[in-house]
Amino acid sequence: MSEIPAKLERVRRSIAAAGIGAVRLRGTDWFNWACAGASHTVLLAAETGIAQVLITPGKAVVLTNSIEAARLRAEELPAGFDIFAPDWPDEAATDNFVRAAAGYAPVASDRPAAGEAALPDGLARVKQSLLPQEIERYRALGRDAAAAMRQALSEAEPGWSELLLAGAGARALLSRGIEPALILAGGESRVGKYRHPIATTAPLGGRAMLVFCGRRHGLYANLTRFVYFRAPSDAERRLMDDAAKVEAAAFEHSRAGASLGDIFGKIAAAYADAGYPGEQLRHHQGGTTGYLSREAVARPGCEVRLEPQTALAWNPSLPGAKMEDTVLLGEDGLEILTADPQWPRMEISGRSRPDIWIR
Repeated sequence: MSEIPAKLERVRRSIAAAGIGAVRLRGTDWFNWACAGASHTVLLAAETGIAQVLITPGKAVVLTNSIEAARLRAEELPAGFDIFAPDWPDEAATDNFVRAAAGYAPVASDRPAAGEAALPDGLARVKQSLLPQEIERYRALGRDAAAAMRQALSEAEPGWSELLLAGAGARALLSRGIEPALILAGGESRVGKYRHPIATTAPLGGRAMLVFCGRRHGLYANLTRFVYFRAPSDAERRLMDDAAKVEAAAFEHSRAGASLGDIFGKIAAAYADAGYPGEQLRHHQGGTTGYLSREAVARPGCEVRLEPQTALAWNPSLPGAKMEDTVLLGEDGLEILTADPQWPRMEISGRSRPDIWIR
């Protein structure tokens, strides 16, 4: 079954099981998912966009307005969806349409408004296990995001500001059709102090970290890399190696059926074994990804369990060192989606991982 019919069938099974009349998807993550990567985004930072998806037992309708309908139909929406687009800003007309389409039965939503219910539990988790078409889009995104990272860091100079590096990263992403949902850039004076170095006017100096959360077709590629304009010290080298060992523990335990809470415990133990007890509390360690930069963040007691074809992005860190890539938990183990064959590599626990790039 092709992607959209398969997704509509999943939603309709959930509608029938929950005894409701319709599902109304408002969030950017859910719109992208339901529409096979089509976008409703105008304001990049918004969690919702200029359209919604309404699914009933017999209909699949994109709800928008007269301003946006023509462009969505011509440039974004795949086949399989009708459009309801009253004159802007007649929101009452849209709400009346939804009630009638649902047969005046209850409506569930990912972001419920007054009178609506939350998504049924089974449907709320349906984005986690990716379909083959989504995986192919993800692989292409991962390759392009990694190439954008290499491009930006190949251009960087010690005298650049962190802001200039962040701008180079944004340019490299956008030129590949990837939205820069998050870019962190930290230079010599700040990268060892802060785990989330929002770019400033500070110069890069002898080294820099660049972090991407890039979105295309609704999917997120998350990755971190380091460039050095000098030789790393022994202490810096050791920190990077130790962060990679913690990541290796997260990879080892990323198996179908494992809970994020259990994996978090293995990460905590790996920090302690490497000589950094409690370090897991100084930065979140990542979790599942996909249509959000993190669909679920690992934490103690988290009961979210991994399923085959789930995307993950772990990001263990130490002061001035971090490891992060986007990976797919497939039937045969982990596939690193953001791998770059041209990036310097190191071997950790039998797996090739990105090293410091010494320029």
